Amino acid sequence: MTMVKFPKRYLIVILTFICTSVCYIERVGFSIAYTVAADAAGVNQSSKGTILSTFYYGYACSQVPGGWAAQKIGGRKVLLLSFVLWSATCALVPLDPNRIFVLVIARLLVGVAQGFIFPSIHTVLAQWVPPHERSRSVSLTTSGMYLGAAAGMLLLPSLVKYRGPQSVFLAEAALGAMWSLLWFKYASDPPSSQHPKATAAGFGESLLPTKGNQKLKVENGGSSTRTAKIPWKRILLSLPVWAIVVNNFTFHYALYVLMNWLPTYFELGLQLSLQEMGSSKMLPYLNMFIFSNIGGVVADHLVTKRILSVTNTRKFLNTIGFIVASLALMAIPIFRTSDGAVFCSSVALGFLALGRAGFAVNHMDIAPRYAGIVMGVSNTAGTLAGIIGVDLTGKLLETARTADSSLSSPESWRLVFLIPGLLCIFSSFVFLLFSTGERIFD
Repeated sequence: MTMVKFPKRYLIVILTFICTSVCYIERVGFSIAYTVAADAAGVNQSSKGTILSTFYYGYACSQVPGGWAAQKIGGRKVLLLSFVLWSATCALVPLDPNRIFVLVIARLLVGVAQGFIFPSIHTVLAQWVPPHERSRSVSLTTSGMYLGAAAGMLLLPSLVKYRGPQSVFLAEAALGAMWSLLWFKYASDPPSSQHPKATAAGFGESLLPTKGNQKLKVENGGSSTRTAKIPWKRILLSLPVWAIVVNNFTFHYALYVLMNWLPTYFELGLQLSLQEMGSSKMLPYLNMFIFSNIGGVVADHLVTKRILSVTNTRKFLNTIGFIVASLALMAIPIFRTSDGAVFCSSVALGFLALGRAGFAVNHMDIAPRYAGIVMGVSNTAGTLAGIIGVDLTGKLLETARTADSSLSSPESWRLVFLIPGLLCIFSSFVFLLFSTGERIFD
């Protein structure tokens, strides 16, 4: 009996899925552990927002360098180095809200290290995954973020309760070390790559439409290994790239505000204990995991069966996702029960994840050769959203507390959720007007 060989690209996708899961366990874990430690130390909301946003300053600085490094020396190596760096930082740094300088430096280091991860992942996937599998592969990989966030919200509050906030750092470091060993043992460059700088593998490349009759230079059925000069000016002046950038900003503004402040909303806005909420607090992120994969499967089906063009598929899913998410975000403060808040936040995050089958895969549609570079540029905008959104939310809440002396009223939180809701509407129209599914960079 002949055994069916498991394709190596599937293993690569599974490993990148686990990678994003572990990264988001770390991010949610810090939010939970630091919130508990900071509240115990009497830290105010504005100062909490500053510390929580510090990660994103480091993250922003390394997005474009991460794409460049992945392009030049290979996404596989860069991914491993970044994981080792942030895992070591988590293992060595004490979680003490009174040692502000140490925390700031540690979060900057973790942010810089994790900033290399997603550009590297996109470079690796562009090399390994054929175009007709890209939507579901990217969706599966990125859905690991949400499963990791869900697992973190479910398990880490209990870990903090019984073992203390510092135990979260140690658990995250252990997970990072285990993934690094798996990646070191099983990951490799694709067979068609003769050099780390080689262009993306040509698996089914002809399925991608090209703009202006551009064609890849291919010899004997393989992809060219010529190292191309990165067209920075064209990338930065491209309207389709900016359509991705704007939507990446909005997606991450909404995601990071909810990820960092939802625990505070439950505890101070609704007067609920995270421990007492049980498994319901993980539902928003579990919904993201489900909807992200639904979006990927639906997108690949629409493209493969030629029901819609790549361009219309991206626009359709992006628009549905962002418009529904905007309505759900603005409705969150209206509901004053745990069930209502969990439902609205689940719908918001779920449909935002569905929208990723639009803008988040579009890097590899328009620039498969420079997927890591374009991802780095757009993810820089997403990271700036984290800096602005998380810090601004802290200041809005501190202002509301000063005015009302309480954060339990819906008025205190209305503007917090209105801003990302309006951004979602604006971004969906930008993507409708300027995006394309055609390859515009050779």
